[in-house]
Amino acid sequence: MTAIPTRRLGRTGPLASALGLGAMGMSDLYGPADEAESIATVNAALDAGITLIDTGDFYGMGHNELLIREALRGRDRESVLISVKFGAQRGPDGAWLGVDAGPAATKTALAYTLRRLRTDHVDVYRPARLDPKVPIEETVGAIAELVQAGYVRHIGLSEVGADTLRRAAAVHPISDLQIEYSLISRSLEAEVLPTARELGIGITAYGVLSRGLLSGHWTADRELKGGDFRGSSPRFQGENLAHNLALVEQLRRIAEAKGASTAQVAIAWVAAQGEDIVPLVGARRRERLDEALGALDVRLDQADLAAIEAAVPADAAAGDRYAAAQMAYLDSERRSH
Repeated sequence: MTAIPTRRLGRTGPLASALGLGAMGMSDLYGPADEAESIATVNAALDAGITLIDTGDFYGMGHNELLIREALRGRDRESVLISVKFGAQRGPDGAWLGVDAGPAATKTALAYTLRRLRTDHVDVYRPARLDPKVPIEETVGAIAELVQAGYVRHIGLSEVGADTLRRAAAVHPISDLQIEYSLISRSLEAEVLPTARELGIGITAYGVLSRGLLSGHWTADRELKGGDFRGSSPRFQGENLAHNLALVEQLRRIAEAKGASTAQVAIAWVAAQGEDIVPLVGARRRERLDEALGALDVRLDQADLAAIEAAVPADAAAGDRYAAAQMAYLDSERRSH
């Protein structure tokens, strides 16, 4: 495999590997994970040239940050970009309790994150969702003070809409917007992506395999273990799942003709949407990481992109990307007026 190329996170952000590693599933939300294999996967990613690791302080309630700390032990901290989301509030039972991105909560959350990661700075710090109780200017202003103090290098956002992006960027440069983007999650293309490009804000795209749905490894009879949120995700239910897996079969035929896997073509499609986009892959095991890295060698020409578009048109998926309670937190899904 060729060396991993780099892409800059927006006009003002750092250079990152053209593929990032999303670590959430190593601690939370996708059922049980193997901690030793997770650490080995993070190390394999870094050894392969991936420099961007994405986490959240609420992934496993700090477990994910501690896992990343363990994986980075003995490595050059400056060679790794750590992106951290904060603000999601959860109970001891894992229940979602809302968002707190007020200035005091923002600074407190970072203090705990720095301790768990055993580092003196976070490379990109971002609220996981817009806090409806706190103007975005106040949240970004608080992170800007942390940038000034040297605790944060760059400010990012997650799942916000065009208006919020503009308001945030007026306070401090925003490096990147983390948002779901895949062949079957394309709502950002209407307003959010053009606005980010106008403002010079990069995109770190998560969910590029739609939580495994587009991986080519999902089957209709797969049993989900406890703690796997896909058990309540509309796209994984009944007729929706059957419809969506039929789309994946169409994609599989295109992939086979390219000599690639379904997952590789799905990742390559996201990467092909612009040099300002860095796909994040949620590999929890080294074999899945190896497959994802292979996407960097998949070249999609205009004919390929047209064939993919015909096979999986925008809005072709059945079901929302989250259950209704979580969709309500997505500022990115609200249209500007």
